[in-house]
Amino acid sequence: MSDIAIRVENLSKQYRIDGTKTSYRTLRDTLTDAFLSSLHRVGSLWSGQAGISGATEIFWALRSVSCEIKSGEAVGIIGYNGAGKSTMLKILSRITEPTAGFVEIHGHVASLLEVGTGFHPELSGRENIYLNGAILGMKRAEIDRQFDEIVAFAEVDRFIDTPVKHYSSGMYLRLAFAVAAHLEPEILLIDEILAVGDVRFQKKCLNKMQDVGHQGRTVLFVSHDMHAITRLCKRVILLDEGRVLRDGPSHQVVSAYLNSGLGTTGAREWLDAVKAPGNDIARLCAVRVKTEDGQVTDGVDIRQSIRLEMEYEVLRPGHILMADFGFENEEGIRIFATFDNDPAWLRCPRPVGRYMSTVWIPGNFLAEGTVIVGAGVSSREPYIKHFEEPRVVVFQVIDSLDGNSARGDYAGRLLGVVRPLLNWSTQFKSNGF
Repeated sequence: MSDIAIRVENLSKQYRIDGTKTSYRTLRDTLTDAFLSSLHRVGSLWSGQAGISGATEIFWALRSVSCEIKSGEAVGIIGYNGAGKSTMLKILSRITEPTAGFVEIHGHVASLLEVGTGFHPELSGRENIYLNGAILGMKRAEIDRQFDEIVAFAEVDRFIDTPVKHYSSGMYLRLAFAVAAHLEPEILLIDEILAVGDVRFQKKCLNKMQDVGHQGRTVLFVSHDMHAITRLCKRVILLDEGRVLRDGPSHQVVSAYLNSGLGTTGAREWLDAVKAPGNDIARLCAVRVKTEDGQVTDGVDIRQSIRLEMEYEVLRPGHILMADFGFENEEGIRIFATFDNDPAWLRCPRPVGRYMSTVWIPGNFLAEGTVIVGAGVSSREPYIKHFEEPRVVVFQVIDSLDGNSARGDYAGRLLGVVRPLLNWSTQFKSNGF
C-alpha cells in the first residue's frame, strides 16, 4: 500500500458568476423547455447563449494547488474566508469536479463538511448510521461493533429511532461527527464543523480527532480556530486566493498567517475621539499586542515574552489614575488581572496629556489557546471606572512541539490556564532508598 493517502497536482477550480438574476423555474417551465428543445436542436435560440444578458465573471477558487498528504498524517488547512479551503475539501470528497489538475486518493474517505452531510432526513438516526457505514464499505458486523459507542458519543440515545429531520442542529452535529469519527474511515475530512457545537462538545470532538490521528488514520482539518489547528496538526497548509502560500510545521505556518494581516489584528485604535471609550476625565486611544522586537501581532510563541500597550488620554488634571488589563481564555475563564504599579505614578495625580502604559508577560507563562484582553482606567480615592473595554484585543498563544517549552515533547492535551516552565530534577538511586 502506498504511504501517500492524498496526492493533489495542479488542482484548479473555476466558477462562472452570472451577472444576471434568474427567476425560479417551475416544473411546467422545465417540461416546456424540454419539449421545445426536441423541436429546435439547431439554431441560435438553443446555442447555449439564449436568454443570457449581462456580464459573466470568472472566479478561480483554486489555482494550481499541489501537495501530498501521507497516510496517518493530520494536516490543517487555514486561510481567510474565500481562500479556497472548502472548495478543496469538496473536490477531495468528490462533491464537485475540478476544472484542471487531478486528485489521487488511497483509502475510504469520510467527509464532514456541513451539519448532516450524507444523512437522509426521513431515516432515523439508527438507519443513518448503518447507511453511512455501508457507503464507507463497512459490513454490518463492523458497524454493530461501533454502534453503541457512536450513540453514546453523540448523546442521542433517546432519539436514535427518530427521523433525523426532527433533530436540532446540535443533535445533527453530534451524530454526524460520531458516525464520521467512529466508523473507521482511512481518511477523515472535516471543514469547520466544530464551530456549530458548544464548547464542551468541541473539546470532545477535538480529543476524538486526536485519537483518530494516533490510530494512524489520515485527517484533513479546515478551521479558523488556530488553537485547535496547532493542537491537532503537526503540519499546516496556508491558502490565499486559491493558491498555496505556505506549507510546513503548524506553529511556523500559523504564526506567519497571524502576523501576515490575513488573520485578525492584534491592535485596536480609536481615531475618532467621540467614539472612543471613556468620559471627560480619561479616554482610551489604543491597545496593542507586540512581540519582543516591537511588532504588532495576534499570534505569539508560548516561549516568547508579550508586550501589551495601552495608550490613553487624560483630559482633566488632579486625578490619581490606574490602568489595568484583564485576561480571559476562550471559555470565559479569568486567567489573571494586572494593574499599573509604576512607582513614578503611584498615588500621584496625573497632569493632562497622553500616556502609554506598558506591561510585559513573560514567556512560558500563558497556556496555549485564545487569550481575550480587556482594558480599563480607573481613579482611586474614590474609586471610579472611567472606561472598561472587555474584549479590546485577542491573540493566540501557540505551543510548538520543539521540546523546549513546558510541553516538552508531549503532544497530548494539557489542562490549565497557565503553563509555566518549572525547574525539575531527578536522581537515580540504583540500590533503592
